[in-house]
Amino acid sequence: MVEQTETRRLNVFERYLTLWVALCMAVGIALGKLMPDLIDALRRMEFGGGSQINIPIAVLIWLMIYPMMLKVDFASVLGVGKRPKGLIITCFVNWLVKPFSMALLGYVFFKHLFLPWIGAELADQYIAGVIILAAAPCTAMVFVWSYLTRGDPAYTLVQVSVNDLLMLVLFAPIVTFLVSGASALTVPFMVLIYAVICFIVIPLAAGVVTRHTLIRRRGAEWFEKSFLPRFHPVAVLALLATLVLIFAFQADNITSRSFHVVLIAIPILIQVYFNSSLVYGLMKLFRVPHSIAAPGALIGASNFFELAVATAIALYGPESGAALATVVGVLVEVPVMLSVCAVCNRTRGWFVAGSPDECPTPAPGCCANWSQFISHGAEPAHGVKGCRP
Repeated sequence: MVEQTETRRLNVFERYLTLWVALCMAVGIALGKLMPDLIDALRRMEFGGGSQINIPIAVLIWLMIYPMMLKVDFASVLGVGKRPKGLIITCFVNWLVKPFSMALLGYVFFKHLFLPWIGAELADQYIAGVIILAAAPCTAMVFVWSYLTRGDPAYTLVQVSVNDLLMLVLFAPIVTFLVSGASALTVPFMVLIYAVICFIVIPLAAGVVTRHTLIRRRGAEWFEKSFLPRFHPVAVLALLATLVLIFAFQADNITSRSFHVVLIAIPILIQVYFNSSLVYGLMKLFRVPHSIAAPGALIGASNFFELAVATAIALYGPESGAALATVVGVLVEVPVMLSVCAVCNRTRGWFVAGSPDECPTPAPGCCANWSQFISHGAEPAHGVKGCRP
């Protein structure tokens, strides 16, 4: 008899993240409308003159990003040479396709197709916002998507670690080049550098130092099972508080431009499905195992929306169209990524499995070479369509 594997599910917060985002939107808009003086005072709080980095947003972003960076293990990157194809494909799409395809889609939709409804000024703002969103590959939620598709957790960690390193040097120049080229806006480069230092370098360095120090003193098991879980509720509350603040800053924009939210979502959705399909197809073409291909496709589709929102606010202000465009990315993230997870799980049979763990219920549809993993004299799992995720 074939052993049935457990059904993998999101926790309550992750499963209903879209609902929580909608609730945060309602609370934030209500605060923006009912307490405009308080929200304006929070909006004007910045780190020094000219930095344009909002203090409340920065503190909340640090509380979100720091726990993510604690999970990043750069030592794992050293072993990537044994299986480089998956990482090369992921990085190729993340940095040479995704931002540029988003810039093209933004230009076509906002500068041409949607221009009569939004106007030239907002078209430039929305283009900048979606470019910033696409130039920041996902970090934290990738581990959730990898879990749901039975991804290789060690390799997923490598992919995230390498992307975080690349963000240090590629995020600012790509955003500057594409925003300046696809819109009439200029990018204050020093402000962008401040944002990179503030929202990537500082939390990343703090996470690396904390991880190295605590593992050396207390051990990896204590760090993974005792220390890291303590930060999960902090990160969740910081995310919800950030969203409330963002929607409060955007209250007037959202209430007067609700139709624009729908328009902004269209090129973002196209970009998500295009890039995930591209990564997945390339993984299949180059015979990468499904346990690497599925998380790679999900990394190529999702975004580091916390960084994107913070950067858009730093560059163009909390009430800007660019900030609104990045917030729309938050609204569509979870339901869209769950649909990509479903497609990856249903197409597992396209890929060759490298071990029994990658084909837990040997049957047609579980993996391309499922018959190799049936014990001598055993029967395939009749009635099973693919692997049970």
